[in-house]
Amino acid sequence: MSVLIFIDQADGHVKKSSLEVLTYGAKLASQLGVAAEGIVLGTVSDDIAALGKYGVSKIHHVSNNLLDHVDAQVYAKVIAEAANASGASIIIFSHNQTGKAVAARVAARLKAGLVAGACALPDTTNGFVVKKTVFSGKAFANVSINAPIKVISLNPNSYTTIAGEGTATINALHIAVDTPKVKVTAVNKVTGEIPLTEADIVVSGGRGLKGPENWGILLDLAKELGAATACSRPVGDAHWRPHHEHVGQTGVQIAPNLYIAIGISGAIQHLAGVNRSKVIVVINKDPEAPFFKAADYGIVGDAFEVVPQLTAEIKKLKAAN
Repeated sequence: MSVLIFIDQADGHVKKSSLEVLTYGAKLASQLGVAAEGIVLGTVSDDIAALGKYGVSKIHHVSNNLLDHVDAQVYAKVIAEAANASGASIIIFSHNQTGKAVAARVAARLKAGLVAGACALPDTTNGFVVKKTVFSGKAFANVSINAPIKVISLNPNSYTTIAGEGTATINALHIAVDTPKVKVTAVNKVTGEIPLTEADIVVSGGRGLKGPENWGILLDLAKELGAATACSRPVGDAHWRPHHEHVGQTGVQIAPNLYIAIGISGAIQHLAGVNRSKVIVVINKDPEAPFFKAADYGIVGDAFEVVPQLTAEIKKLKAAN
């Protein structure tokens, strides 16, 4: 019996969300008194043995270039076989794009119980009960898994990453890999930007900025904070900003430590994509904007006056330190 943790990577580099699930999985393994092991697929350039500092004793590596691009069906088959080979009774994923596509398929192959979107460690005092978010993060549900094999996907930024000391043993795992049915012919990536799903701070703008020509004040603030930039759906639809910056229920769903919304009213569809943020700051001149009800901090004022002043104060603080 062991806990098997899927280590997600892209372009040979381990994703930030994987460090969180490693910590989470290692803590769960300690709670149950079993071993914590990882599994990584494809070509990896990072030092994966160093991931042992997050609590895993062994990492299974299926090194095959057919796995360099995610194909959910192929990944699920390989991970399920690895789980059987290692005797894993619990398999953990990040509830990111890859995890959403793969976790359910792994559960189906293993006839396992599945909880998607967990936000806390399972309660094992009386059974195996997992707390998860429901209704786009508006409520929580406690789900009991009774199946012998359990699959959990953890909401990003819902568990603190803890690094200690240690090095993991690397086990080269040889599993037959099917040829993916989907062939990747080209990858066009935005460079020089912080990925929204990996960002600790996100600065986002809406129609209150009145046009793409005014986005400079938002970009200046983001630069000072080292933040990623985002936008509401109407902004993306109007082509003021690139489509990949659209956050919300129908866009990218994020959970940064700090989300600053500038000139965004806070429609329910937008809130559904950002309400897992640890702290939400809203800047809007309309005191009745719905977003203020969800905000931890709010500034009622004209963005064209407030944001430059906020940026200037942050510059002063940085200079003083």
